[in-house]
Amino acid sequence: MFSGLLGWLTDSHQLMTLLQQNWLLGLALITAIIFCETGLVVFPFLPGDSLLFATGAFLGASGMSPVTAILCVSAAAVLGDSVNYWVASSPIGQQLVKRNWVKPQHLKKTQEWFDRFGGATIIIGRFIPIVRTIGPFLAGLATMNFRQFILYNIMGGLLWCCVVLLAGFWLGAIPWVRDHLEWFSLGIVVISLIPVATHAKDFFRSKAETDKG
Repeated sequence: MFSGLLGWLTDSHQLMTLLQQNWLLGLALITAIIFCETGLVVFPFLPGDSLLFATGAFLGASGMSPVTAILCVSAAAVLGDSVNYWVASSPIGQQLVKRNWVKPQHLKKTQEWFDRFGGATIIIGRFIPIVRTIGPFLAGLATMNFRQFILYNIMGGLLWCCVVLLAGFWLGAIPWVRDHLEWFSLGIVVISLIPVATHAKDFFRSKAETDKG
């Protein structure tokens, strides 16, 4: 059973076979994986992008509505980020700071980052593996305003799930696309990295100039 689970986590075609055999079980497992990837900071390696894209491709090829899947995975993504933020901002997470597991100078830079780019990090970070897992945890450690976090969390969760899943839904019917699902998922990641890299470059450049001054 474990080898089968590992198989559809790493192979989009095996995932589509599972969905065809048992749609409800497949959707439940995908929803659980999305929650774990976004809600538990120790699971940044889970393949959320490819799962969403393959799910959309399956729905498009099967002629099924994507609405139910979008609602389920979006709810899991929003709840996951919320749990991640809550753990980091709770006494459990703050112990990391008190015990110097997170150095004060690093925490200060993180707080400055979220003060300037918190919204973009939470929203755009959804499209970037590892960042979408680490981002909400760092937001909690940096004590980002909770109302702002929830707003960006919901916006980012809906945008990520809709864009990736619907991309699979509309493009997955094309045979060549179905045979190269992993490349399309990688393309989404690369495109999403561009604005984040630009913001990061400007931030650290201005920070270096300030420190010199």
